[in-house]
Amino acid sequence: MYVGLKMIRNVVTVSPDDLVIDADKLMEENRLWMLMVTEKGKLVGFLPKEDVRAAMPSPMTSLSRHEINYLLSKLTVKKLIRRDLITVGPDTEIEVAADLMDKNNLAGLAVVDDRNSLLGYINRTVMLEVLVEEMGLKEGGSRIVFDVEDRTGVIAEVSDIIFKLGISIISTSTFFHNSRRMVVLRVKTDDPAPVEQAL
Repeated sequence: MYVGLKMIRNVVTVSPDDLVIDADKLMEENRLWMLMVTEKGKLVGFLPKEDVRAAMPSPMTSLSRHEINYLLSKLTVKKLIRRDLITVGPDTEIEVAADLMDKNNLAGLAVVDDRNSLLGYINRTVMLEVLVEEMGLKEGGSRIVFDVEDRTGVIAEVSDIIFKLGISIISTSTFFHNSRRMVVLRVKTDDPAPVEQAL
């Protein structure tokens, strides 16, 4: 699975010359925590919601409404833009993107081509959807989890046992847990007992 297959394509963006007050409205209307900043289709940075909110006048300000409106009419995105944005390409493996997000505590990643043109965005919600899809949950069936020896051919042996029962495998995953190889299968049956017994 690659990022380009699952990325969000309709990304809300602003330009460096847009007003911060307009960016704030866009974030509210679209329920976003950040906006991508593009210039002539190229990604140049991002604008986090916390920076926008910090730049907005406090309700406790001593400025008049006229003064506030004047200041807001001059405050553009270019004054707040952050340029330390981590990006990935559309051919990045989804698990590599997830690892980047985890290691850097990111809610998402911009997806760009080799010319830095913004193609899309991938976030935690998409990653969770991929997990559900790859584990086959929405396909129904039954989930079976068991330990196996970490050796060549063990998954082929397990598949053969299930094949001989005439049951289809919906999804297969393997994980290491406490230095043991765990196999997680979703099989196309409502009664997993015969598979469990055979295994």
